[in-house]
Amino acid sequence: MIWTLKVKLLSGRWAEKDWEATIALDASSTLADSHLIIQQAVGFDNDHLYGFYVARTPWSRDRVRYDGSQQYGWYDEDEDGDEVEDQDEGEYGDEDEDYSEEEGDAASTTTLEGLFPLPTDRRLFYRFDYGDNWIFQISRARNKPFEPEPGTEWPRLIGERGERPLQYPEPD
Repeated sequence: MIWTLKVKLLSGRWAEKDWEATIALDASSTLADSHLIIQQAVGFDNDHLYGFYVARTPWSRDRVRYDGSQQYGWYDEDEDGDEVEDQDEGEYGDEDEDYSEEEGDAASTTTLEGLFPLPTDRRLFYRFDYGDNWIFQISRARNKPFEPEPGTEWPRLIGERGERPLQYPEPD
């Protein structure tokens, strides 16, 4: 099935204007696939770490993370938003299961259709480049899922509003 998602820029180091994209993609796409699709839609280089998380707000500390942190060590944020190594590895992608090396990267194994519908009052967020802290909110659009049309390539950017942010603006 093809789903329609809305991707809305919430914040980032050089996020000066609003930007939102509507993307049609296969519901079986993983979060890692979604990362690449969002990178292409926003026009960013795929040159930094990323992660997804489900939380009430972008800044909620109560969150379930779906990322590849095991490759680089576990990180969390202190009160100032700076990254600190997380000594307690905590939950990884599922509130009831602890992460282990054999399980792999949660972003590569978690599909959109396996993640949605989200729990009440929870939203899906995508964070890219932990230094510049680009944060996007991802939600399902109200469009009904549909069967893929033969000969049509997916994913597809359906539309966008606002101005795409520059990942690396020219210095003044």
